[in-house]
Amino acid sequence: MSTTAIIMMVVALVVVWGGLILAIVALRSRPERTEFPPGGEDDHREDQAVIEHDT
Repeated sequence: MSTTAIIMMVVALVVVWGGLILAIVALRSRPERTEFPPGGEDDHREDQAVIEHDT
């Protein structure tokens, strides 16, 4: 492998693994939200059957 190929491989590895580590750290510091903004009331649409049309 040439020097340029090795440098590009190292850069790609740092970007991929660095992004993974950054994502893990960010999720550990701020996990999933417990409160949501008002609105978005549940209207129980999943309780109703799918509308079937005769074609």
